[in-house]
Amino acid sequence: MSIEFILYVADQSRSARFYAELLGLAPSLDVPGMTEFTLRGGCKLGLMPEAGIARIICGPMPHPSTASGVPRCEIYLLVEDLPAACARATRAGAQLVNAPSDRDWGHRVAYYADDDGHIIALAGTIA
Repeated sequence: MSIEFILYVADQSRSARFYAELLGLAPSLDVPGMTEFTLRGGCKLGLMPEAGIARIICGPMPHPSTASGVPRCEIYLLVEDLPAACARATRAGAQLVNAPSDRDWGHRVAYYADDDGHIIALAGTIA
């Protein structure tokens, strides 16, 4: 079984640039309607335009854009170099939500938000 997480985004191109900078990766797929990044371990992070998924889910579900700016998920990334990851997040234009601090579960974590309101936790182990 492979795992892929897909974020619904308002602007696929903008989000693709943001996540390429944040992750320090080029997309493994970038076509109209889907951008994918292959993460360590083979897990994939996908970016799908809200308008595209709306054609599939709207009716029973509300249009994804109605939740714009509302935190809808958290991507928790365990990184080897937390200061470098935070610098990439800042360069990418992420909004700092909560500065890096030691958490009681054994990680030092900084929380950011992307332009669509998705929360990105950058975590490193406490030395």
